[in-house]
Amino acid sequence: MHKYTKSLLVSVICTSLLACNATSVSTAGQTPVNTPVVAQTLQTPVQNPLATGTITLEQIMADPDWLGRQPENAYWSSDSQHVLFERKREGAKLNDLYIRALSDNDNGQLVPLDKMHTAVKSRVTSVDGQYQAWQFEGNLFLLDKRSGSLRQLSRGTLEIAKLQFLNDGRLAFQQGDALVAMDIQSGVTSQLLSWSFADKPEAVDAPKDYIAEQQLRLIRVMAERRAAKQAKFDAQQALQRANPTMTPEPVYLKKGHELVTVSLSPNAKFAIIATQEPQSWREDGDIMPNYIKEDGRIKAEKVRARVADAKPVNQDLWLVNIQEGSVRPLSYTSLPGYNEDVLAAVKTENAKAKGETYTPNRLPRAIGLMEDWYWDGSAIQWQQQGDNVAIMLEAWDNKDRWLVTVDLANAGLKTQERLHDDAWVNYRYNSFGWLNNSATLFYLSEKSGYSHLYLQKPGQKAEALTRGAFEVDNLTLTQDDGYIYFQANRPHPGIYEIYRVNLQSKEIEQLTQLNGMTDYRLSPDEQKLLLTHSKTTLPPELYVQEVVPNSEVTRLTHTVSEAFLAMPWTAPEIVPVPSSHGSAPIYSRVYLPADYQQGQARKAVVFSHGAGYLQNSHLGWSGYFREFMFHSMLVQQGYVVMDMDYRASEGYGRDWRTAIYRHMGKPEIEDLRDGVNWLVKNANVDRQRIGTYGGSYGGFMTFMALFTAPDLFQAGAALRPVSDWAHYNTGYTANILNTPDVDPIAYERSSPIYFAEGLQKPLLINSPMVDNNVFFQDSVRLVQRLIELEKKDFETAIFPVESHGFVEPSSWLDEYRRIYKLFEQNL
Repeated sequence: MHKYTKSLLVSVICTSLLACNATSVSTAGQTPVNTPVVAQTLQTPVQNPLATGTITLEQIMADPDWLGRQPENAYWSSDSQHVLFERKREGAKLNDLYIRALSDNDNGQLVPLDKMHTAVKSRVTSVDGQYQAWQFEGNLFLLDKRSGSLRQLSRGTLEIAKLQFLNDGRLAFQQGDALVAMDIQSGVTSQLLSWSFADKPEAVDAPKDYIAEQQLRLIRVMAERRAAKQAKFDAQQALQRANPTMTPEPVYLKKGHELVTVSLSPNAKFAIIATQEPQSWREDGDIMPNYIKEDGRIKAEKVRARVADAKPVNQDLWLVNIQEGSVRPLSYTSLPGYNEDVLAAVKTENAKAKGETYTPNRLPRAIGLMEDWYWDGSAIQWQQQGDNVAIMLEAWDNKDRWLVTVDLANAGLKTQERLHDDAWVNYRYNSFGWLNNSATLFYLSEKSGYSHLYLQKPGQKAEALTRGAFEVDNLTLTQDDGYIYFQANRPHPGIYEIYRVNLQSKEIEQLTQLNGMTDYRLSPDEQKLLLTHSKTTLPPELYVQEVVPNSEVTRLTHTVSEAFLAMPWTAPEIVPVPSSHGSAPIYSRVYLPADYQQGQARKAVVFSHGAGYLQNSHLGWSGYFREFMFHSMLVQQGYVVMDMDYRASEGYGRDWRTAIYRHMGKPEIEDLRDGVNWLVKNANVDRQRIGTYGGSYGGFMTFMALFTAPDLFQAGAALRPVSDWAHYNTGYTANILNTPDVDPIAYERSSPIYFAEGLQKPLLINSPMVDNNVFFQDSVRLVQRLIELEKKDFETAIFPVESHGFVEPSSWLDEYRRIYKLFEQNL
C-alpha cells in the first residue's frame, strides 16, 4: 500500500468524541499523521472513499484469519528494547510467540522453539534488580541481568508455585504442602515451612476411660512401653529444637480442611495461610450430554453446579510465625459488620410473600479472600520489608469488602477500609498494594460511585488521588514510588487513555491522546509505554511512546489485512441517548447509512451485548467484531443499527452497574425503549420495522423484551440465552440476585421463563448444545414452556458441536443466516 493511501485510511478509520484534540502518531518509517476527532453530536459517518465491494455473510463469518491475526498479550523484554506478543497461527487454533526490536521495521519474528524458555512473560525480580527468575514448562531459570548469563536451576524435578525472591536474595516457592527457599548460587534448598491438615501428633494417647487407666496401673510392661514411646518422642523433639539442620516440624491446621492459598513474607519470618472445608465445584448430577464425539458415543461432560445449589463458603486465616513454628488464627470479629444481617430486608420481603415472618439474626457471615476476576495479583500483599501485610476480604453474600492490615505481634486484623454496597461489591476494581519504600497502601475503591485511586497510611484517613465521573484501573507503581500509572476513561466513557499521578505533588498527567481504546505496559526501565490501541474500525495494533505527555507515538505492528482495509465498513457514531429513567444518558453505537434521512422510514436492528457487565459503546475495536461487520452489512442494505450500553454495562460507575439489582431485565428493557424512541425521532426509523438480537446476556434481553414488552420489537433472535437465572453460575448471579433460597422473588421476576406467555412476535432461539456456560437446558426448558403455552411464533436452531463461544465458521454462518432471514422476513 502506498504511503498516501495508508495515511488516508488511518485518518478515515479514526473515530472519537471530543473535538479539537490531536496526537502525533507515526508509523515506523513514515511521516507522522494527525488523528482527527469528530464531534460528539450525531453526524453522517465518514466512509472510506477507497473501499468498495459488497459485504457478505460468507465473508464476515469466515475464519477470522482474513482480518490479519492481530497481536495479543503483548509485553516487554527485560532489556526494554524488545516487545513480545502472540499472534494466532494462520489456519490453526493456536498462537505463536513473536519478538520485535524497537529499532526494527517489521511485524516481528517468530521466537524459535529452542529459545522459548528465554521469552517468558511472568518473572520475578530480586530486590536489588540484578536477578530475574521464572518457570518454563515446569523448569526453573535464573537470569543475571548484569552479566547476561542464564542458568537452568531445575529440569523436571520441581513442581513449584508462588515463585518469589526473598529480601536475602534467595528464591522461595511453594512445593506441595511446604514453602522452600533456594540459594541461587549453590542451588541448595531448605524448607521454611510445611503444614498438615491433621491433629498434632502426640507420643501416646491419654487413657480414654477407666479400664485403660487400670490397665496401665496394673500391667507393668504396658506402662514401660508407654514410657519408652514418650521418651523417644521427647528426644526427637529436643533434637528438632536444638539442631539447626533439621527440617522444621509442620504446623497443624484443622483436620479435614484444605488449602486455599499461602503467602510468605519477603523476610521469611511470617506466612499467611487461608483454608476452608473441602468444596466440590459440582455434584454427580451436574452433567451435559455431548452427542458428537470421535467415538460416535454420547459422553456425559462434567459441568459446574447451579446457583440454586450454592452454599455459603467461609475461609479461615492463620498467621504463622516461621521462626517460632507457631500458628494463630486471625479472627474476623474485628471487622465492622462481620455479623450484620445485611439481607434482613430481602429476607423479610420474601418471608412476607410466603405469609411468614422473618426474625433478623446476628450470626457471623461467611467471609473469605477477595476474588477479582480481572487482576493477576493476590488478595494478600506484603510490604517489601516484610513487616506489614494487607489482606482484601469479601463477604460471601457480596455486600462487603474489607481491606485490612495484620497486627503481626498480636495476630489481629485492623480494618483500613470497609466498602459496603447494598447491591453488590464489584468483582472488578479491587487492585491494591504497598508503596515500595514506605508503609503506605494504595488501592482502588468504588466508595465515591466510581473506581478511584487512594493512598492510605494504616490507621489514618485515606487520600483520594483521582476524582470524577470516570473509572480508574490497571495500576503500575514505579520502583522509586514516584508515580502510579493507570488507565482511565476520563475524557469520555468510551475513550480510554493512559495517565500517571505524581505521588509527591499529586499532579495527574495524561500521557496518551489516541482517542480510542488504549491499554499499556510500562517498560522495565520505566522510560516507555507499550500501547495496545484500537479504534471502532481498526483492530488492535501495538505502539510505543516515551513516558512524556504528548510525546510522539510510534506504531510497531501492521497486521490488519489489506482485504479488511478495503471493505466499506461503517464507522458507528457514539450517541448519548437521553434516558427517561435518570439524568445519565445511555451511550450507544449507532450505525447509519450515508443517506439515512432520505426516502421512507428505515428498518432497524437493536443489538444487545452479552455479559451484562461489559462495555461495547466505546471508541475501540469491539470484541463483537463479527457483529460489527454484520452491522456494516445491514447498513449497506439500508438498515439502521443501534448497540446500547444499557444499565448494568461497565464503564459508567457503580450506580449504572447496580441498577439491575434484584430485577434483571427491567431497567435494561426500559433503556432499549429509550433507544427505539431515539431511533424513530432522530434516525428516520419506522417504529413498526425494528428487530432485536443478542447473545448470552443479550439473548436473555431478547427474551425479556419480547416477553414483557411485546410492542417494542417486531422480531427477535436470542443466541445462547439464559432463560432461568437459578440455573446459571453462583459467582455471577448471586451478586445480582442473591441466591434462590434467600431471594426467590428476585429470580422469578428476572427469569424469562416466567414471562413466556407474553410472546407475540417471531422469536428465533439459537442454542449451542455443549455450552458449559449457559446450559442447553435453558433453551430446552423454555421451548417446552412455549409448547405448553401453545405459542406459534418461535423457531429453534441447535448447534451440536459448539460451546458458548462459537468456533466453527460454518456455525457462525448458519447462525447469522438465520438471524438475517428473521429480520428480512419480519421487518
